[in-house]
Amino acid sequence: MSKQIQAIRGMNDCLPAQSGLWQHVESVIRQVVASYAYQEIRTPIVESTDLFKRSIGEVTDIVEKEMYTFADRNEDSLTLRPEGTACVVRAGNEHGLLYNQQQRLWYMGPMFRHERPQKGRYRQFHQFGLEAFGFAGPDIDAEVILLSHRLWQRFGITEHVSLEINSLGSNQARAEYKEKLVSFLRTRQNELDEDSLRRLESNPLRVLDSKNPQVQAVVKDAPKLIDCLDEESQQHFSALCERLDNFGIEYRVNPSLVRGLDYYNRTVFEWVTSSLGAQGTICAGGRYDGLVEQLGGKATQGVGFAIGLERLILMLQTLELDKEVAAPVDIYITALDESAELYAWQLSEQIRTTLPHLRVMNHCGGGNAKKQLKKADASGAKFVFIVGQNELQEQKVTIKFLREHTEQISVSRDQLIHFIQQSF
Repeated sequence: MSKQIQAIRGMNDCLPAQSGLWQHVESVIRQVVASYAYQEIRTPIVESTDLFKRSIGEVTDIVEKEMYTFADRNEDSLTLRPEGTACVVRAGNEHGLLYNQQQRLWYMGPMFRHERPQKGRYRQFHQFGLEAFGFAGPDIDAEVILLSHRLWQRFGITEHVSLEINSLGSNQARAEYKEKLVSFLRTRQNELDEDSLRRLESNPLRVLDSKNPQVQAVVKDAPKLIDCLDEESQQHFSALCERLDNFGIEYRVNPSLVRGLDYYNRTVFEWVTSSLGAQGTICAGGRYDGLVEQLGGKATQGVGFAIGLERLILMLQTLELDKEVAAPVDIYITALDESAELYAWQLSEQIRTTLPHLRVMNHCGGGNAKKQLKKADASGAKFVFIVGQNELQEQKVTIKFLREHTEQISVSRDQLIHFIQQSF
């Protein structure tokens, strides 16, 4: 027997038992973004490697260690997309969607990073993200945060997540702050780990983002970026906080929040949770006013966020909120003998034509009544419609209730659609 081929480590199958929850999550997301009038954009999974080097930054973990990069037959360097924002900006520049325009866009799909696989974090993972372009004020920052908050409300996890925000200021203010930060960190460099020492030379702001407890202790004493903001950034941040206060969105200003990608400026934010054990981020984003120009377009403001769907789904499962997902079948139809089979199929096609949102399964494969009812129950359906010789002759349907203690009933074929409409 030949060796069985298995999935690549960190790249997982989504099996039928899991797909219902994924579809539920995706459906809620689509409903919420539509309610804010955001439009979907779909970009290729493979992009030029330079796109991510120029946007994310060459001195980042993603570019240095995690990207799936390869040369194609023309020796062009290509990369499986590790995140979505750069792809959306590239598409917007290429198709003339951004300059002197306002766009509200969203995307959803697989991303790829060669990380150590762990629960909720995989090498092929899925992100939902949105991007808004052409808006300079704090109102759009507030909108994207409100939209994310509405998602938590719809999923029933509001009390399990908390919002952290910060401002990175203007490029000039950040450059001045970097000098202060580097001067401070050099006085404590014997307490920094190897990764932080390397970042001290290349990207000192990333030291603030270190997960090493010893480095975090040093960072607590470091100068705060929010204390070095330019006046315009201070006003922008204050106006954002005022809007969040007006809508009752609780938040914590976290001076160490810098985000892992180089293109952010001014507003940055994360929604974090402790429901998955150690505190984890389930949504992160911010403002990136220089990225469009950095990638060859004309100066255009941008703001957005991304959610890792695997982590969100894991959270719903951990909190046992996945029980709300509907069973894959609404109605199961059985025929007790061959003569009733055509009648059963006619019923199912009538239901699908009249009520196309319902999921109707016809029993196939024969078997006695007991076997068919057992399969109907296992399907998760709310009802099983039973037809045999008597139902065929009288043009009726016997309805057995599978999820509640109610006596089975018999209705005429003409009454059937009305019964179904009242039941779903």
